[in-house]
Amino acid sequence: MNPGSDQTEPKRRGRRAGGEDTKAALLAAAREVFVERGYEGATVRSIAARAGVDAAMVNHWFGGKEGLFAKAVLQVPVDPTVLVERLLDGPDEEIGERIVRNFIGIWDPIGGGQFAAMVRSVTAQSQVADVLRGFFVQTLIKRVVMHLGVSDPELRATLVASQIFGMGMVRYVVRFEPLASADVETMVKAIAPNLQRYLTGDLG
Repeated sequence: MNPGSDQTEPKRRGRRAGGEDTKAALLAAAREVFVERGYEGATVRSIAARAGVDAAMVNHWFGGKEGLFAKAVLQVPVDPTVLVERLLDGPDEEIGERIVRNFIGIWDPIGGGQFAAMVRSVTAQSQVADVLRGFFVQTLIKRVVMHLGVSDPELRATLVASQIFGMGMVRYVVRFEPLASADVETMVKAIAPNLQRYLTGDLG
């Protein structure tokens, strides 16, 4: 039997009560399954089975696999689908600006602590890096790039991801000044043009 099949996933014994107990069980199971199988390999059924709950609870609490990943692994207070909608809501030539504004708008209010923790997890476990790459590049950024209908979508998505992670490293992890404490408009003016070139410009 295929080790990646949902049928091989052991269920935890006993019934889970509803409410926060179920939510916590799903978060714990998701962290394990995403690291073990990667973002693409992890399924709602396998995560629910690991938690010992009905798969419908994933949609009930998190809206699906993307929302669960965002809460369990990224620990960000925004649904990925909502974030993509925000990024696409406006002129294509201003997507670079919206990326910077949304990134800072998500992480600044919580001090960037979760971003720093995420980076530490990546450096400690190669599996986590694979999961994050699959999510950020394939699921989040590439969706934006595909909407634009431009050439080299894989390359563009990866370039955008490198810029975003670099910005997060400088601002929240190593805290290089003056970028670590720069206001949003300064960051937009400095970084958005490069992001926009990666998204819609000539890559040479």
